[in-house]
Amino acid sequence: MDIRPFTVDVSEPALVDLRERIARTRWPDQYEDGGWELGTDKNYLRELVAYWADGFDWHTCAGELNWLPHFKALIDGLDIHFIHARSKVPDALPLIITHGWPGSFTEMMKIIPMLTDPERYGRDPRDAFHVVAPSIPGFGFSSKPVKPGVTPGAIAAIWTKLMSGLGYDRFCVQGGDFGSTISIWLAHNHPDQVLLLHLNMISPSLQPSAASLAQKPLTEGEHELMKAAARFAELEGAYAHVHRTKPQTLGYGLNDSPAGMAAWIVEKFRSWSDCGGVIENAVSRDELLTNLSIYWFTETITSSTRLYRERMREPMTFEEKMKPPLGYARFPKEPLLTTRPFCERFFDVVHWTDMPRGGHFAALEQPELLADDLRKFFRPLR
Repeated sequence: MDIRPFTVDVSEPALVDLRERIARTRWPDQYEDGGWELGTDKNYLRELVAYWADGFDWHTCAGELNWLPHFKALIDGLDIHFIHARSKVPDALPLIITHGWPGSFTEMMKIIPMLTDPERYGRDPRDAFHVVAPSIPGFGFSSKPVKPGVTPGAIAAIWTKLMSGLGYDRFCVQGGDFGSTISIWLAHNHPDQVLLLHLNMISPSLQPSAASLAQKPLTEGEHELMKAAARFAELEGAYAHVHRTKPQTLGYGLNDSPAGMAAWIVEKFRSWSDCGGVIENAVSRDELLTNLSIYWFTETITSSTRLYRERMREPMTFEEKMKPPLGYARFPKEPLLTTRPFCERFFDVVHWTDMPRGGHFAALEQPELLADDLRKFFRPLR
């Protein structure tokens, strides 16, 4: 596999274009004291994008991103961007950790050094990992698929080829959001390569098959879980319905307007993080804008949303439990909380942690908690 070093960089004309587009934003009206009830608050967004244009230092941000080693590799016709951070501990465990939407590889910037060099953070050096953090196709600096068919299962196959090309025939897996979906497909389709599976979210696509329900009907608690998921879809799921039905139509506006794209993304960071209604309680403004900048400069907001449609191509209704054992970290502000009995329908659950705080963006919000849970779960392999 041809692996090439890669440097995160953006041209000066692209930076100038961003500032000019923000300056020309045509702002919609909003109810007096509208707040966030009907979507992203205009007052917050105006302040955020003004800082994006005139206060946020992209060059400093890029320098921090490039502190970790970035690469690209051509796999199955797609140029895959990834971070490959090897530990100084030679026999560290290989781990592939996958982001989701509306995140990016930048979610992993704080947790990667905690995993590769635990001694630096006061932890046992024997708990080290060699970390691979790829960008999903259609996200960030990875290629945008030009045809349908790059489903989460297909991405899982790409990940196995990436890990094998890096010299890791067997490896550990972690993910949340789409990272959870891709990681589950890794465990299901490539069980001989996945040592252990760790998740911080269960994909909403994961459903019991008709045959398994006939053998073991849903419990009362699981019925409540299904009702909660239906309520979420009704009250908060409009974005996902558009993504999986008409993502191209949405893309024309979001790809053209930085304020529009920011509004679409930051509302999810506020709703899904453990922030108490103030995004910066969970994610700093610079971290938020780093993620937004990756979407904007790579023009991947449209291609990223199409993955919702691709996910519909392969229903996750499994007849048997998956072979690799599961460890689960349940963060309290995850919008779709699961339960251990539901997970045990699909997995051999050998590790379960109810976290004291944190939300959907676990590696970004609570990297110390997630890193400690990963060390504890994977320690028996060492």
